[in-house]
Amino acid sequence: MQSVTVASTRDPVDKSYRRMVKGMDRFEREHALAPQATLRFRLLPRVSTAKMTGITLRIAGDSATLPVPVDEDNSFVLPRNDLALREDAAVLANRKTNSMTWRASVRTPGLPDNVRRLGDLRLECKVGMDAGLISNSAPIFGWLSNMLTDTDKVCASPDGNYLFFAERPIYGVTLHYGEQRAALPFKLLYAAGDQTAETLPYCDCQVLLERSYYAPIWDPRWPDDTLVEFDFIDGGAS
Repeated sequence: MQSVTVASTRDPVDKSYRRMVKGMDRFEREHALAPQATLRFRLLPRVSTAKMTGITLRIAGDSATLPVPVDEDNSFVLPRNDLALREDAAVLANRKTNSMTWRASVRTPGLPDNVRRLGDLRLECKVGMDAGLISNSAPIFGWLSNMLTDTDKVCASPDGNYLFFAERPIYGVTLHYGEQRAALPFKLLYAAGDQTAETLPYCDCQVLLERSYYAPIWDPRWPDDTLVEFDFIDGGAS
């Protein structure tokens, strides 16, 4: 295996390699939700002081050490490695634990930058939950107890509360499918609009609040090919 030297960081960000591979397995099993899409993982800022340039990642086990290239948009593809699986390796970043949040990124090609596909988001939720990417951690989030570890409950329930993030601050979100059209209500925007000074530090959305939304991934009335269109605050569509 290749080796890489990463500057040590006190309290480093880390994720379970086995869990992330479990998420990749889910993507392959349920690829029909997003048949044209590819899977990447992405790093996002969690605090205002997070430095999101020059991030390096590695897979590290007892003897396994493997670099993971990170693109300019802080997305990456996680390689499969049998030794790292056997050693229950970690995926390590050169950043502190609470500085970043992680998400799966499932995207069908050819869509405008301000449009997502609902089936892609459904699969993102399942991959993200199986991969153990959610970093909300406070008991004050009532939905976090059993739901945090139950992918199907989170992704198939209106109370699942799996947060998605748009590329830029949003003014509104509209669903389109054939003749059906509906704007997401305010309660599905900005992390439900009920974050307080006490709860915000425990939410992935600390500095992404204006980009956060809940999609109706649990609602069968909206098929996988439903388009989710963003109206950005700055007025741009791309």
